[in-house]
Amino acid sequence: MLQVKNVSFAADGKQIIRNISFTLDDGKFLIITGPNGGGKSTLARLIMGIEKPDSGQIILNGEDITDLSITQRANKGIGYAFQQPPRFKGLTVKDLLSLAHGSKLPDNKCCDYLTKVGLCSKDYLNRQADASLSGGEIKRIEIAMLMSRNLNLAIYDEPEAGIDLWSFSMLVNSFKSISNQHKSVILISHQERIIQLADEIVVIADGEITMQGSKDEIFPKLTGDLSGCDLKPEGSELSWIK
Repeated sequence: MLQVKNVSFAADGKQIIRNISFTLDDGKFLIITGPNGGGKSTLARLIMGIEKPDSGQIILNGEDITDLSITQRANKGIGYAFQQPPRFKGLTVKDLLSLAHGSKLPDNKCCDYLTKVGLCSKDYLNRQADASLSGGEIKRIEIAMLMSRNLNLAIYDEPEAGIDLWSFSMLVNSFKSISNQHKSVILISHQERIIQLADEIVVIADGEITMQGSKDEIFPKLTGDLSGCDLKPEGSELSWIK
């Protein structure tokens, strides 16, 4: 179980996160959504330990991890997929998948993970994870890396960003079953199809939680007049209006 208790964070004199609290039980799929610049990615970075809160607590399975490093949190089973993943010159895609998994993966298992994110695995296994890969390709590879781990908590920051529609459809199908692989999942997204996968939804705007609850309770509000948002004409992404 993850508990975020009264967490606040400021940077460069600006308050980015204000007194945020929520609980995520094991086996639950939580979607965090809301307007751009509202603090969603910052909250994810605070949970992973990339940033440290100015106040409040982050508790995992009853243990206060607020002051733990990124490495210590990773050792406790927290994984994070960046919105803009780093590149790794000198390592192949197969190397990265094996490192993420914790032991050498056979080619067929690597192919399974890559196929789930819409990559033709035979073409990618021995490719360098460097600047020769596009932003969308390296993003999908990082998602596959998280999928190769059995995590207590997996955090995905806008996994659909930079991904073509065909690959996006494959990702949606993968995320449908991903909670069986990880104990709990936090996923940041504006995409309607992804949001509909949630067990629970948290809406963040201006650094504060404006709505939270079950999908059945919150999702109808996101697509209706009361939420201050509507759907784009293609019906794929929530367009947030202040």
